[in-house]
Amino acid sequence: MPSSLPPGLPIVPSGGDGGEGGNGGGDDAGGAADAEPFPMSEADFEAAVSDALDRIPPELAKTMSNVAIFIEDDYTPQPGEDPDTVLLGLYEGVPLTERDSWWDAGSLPDRITIYRRPILEICASREDVIEEVTVTVVHEIAHHFGISDARLHELGWG
Repeated sequence: MPSSLPPGLPIVPSGGDGGEGGNGGGDDAGGAADAEPFPMSEADFEAAVSDALDRIPPELAKTMSNVAIFIEDDYTPQPGEDPDTVLLGLYEGVPLTERDSWWDAGSLPDRITIYRRPILEICASREDVIEEVTVTVVHEIAHHFGISDARLHELGWG
């Protein structure tokens, strides 16, 4: 875990077999499904995610509460979603702005998932991967703080 992040922000790799899967999750990858993915092992991608997390300002990281970061190969669209949905990352949880005084009593951590395959499909170098993961993580962290997709798009983090 990056030293700038407080305890409680573990990175959990998927441990997947690297086989073909569904679509990615998180931010829209802009139709990159036809692109040749940048070749990067799961271990190297996990290291790139750690490098991206190190770019988060420590004062921001300290304000995060009960968040776990996971890495998976692809997002699987849920029933009722477009089966061609491609995401780079996904925030699942209760934003800080919606938590009440009872929230901590037995609540599971919020979850930010970074989807490896869609990110690699739109990147051409390790630095591109780190940059894209940084943007994706900041976007998902913003959801943890209660910032909507519409506002993130206005701010250039969409």
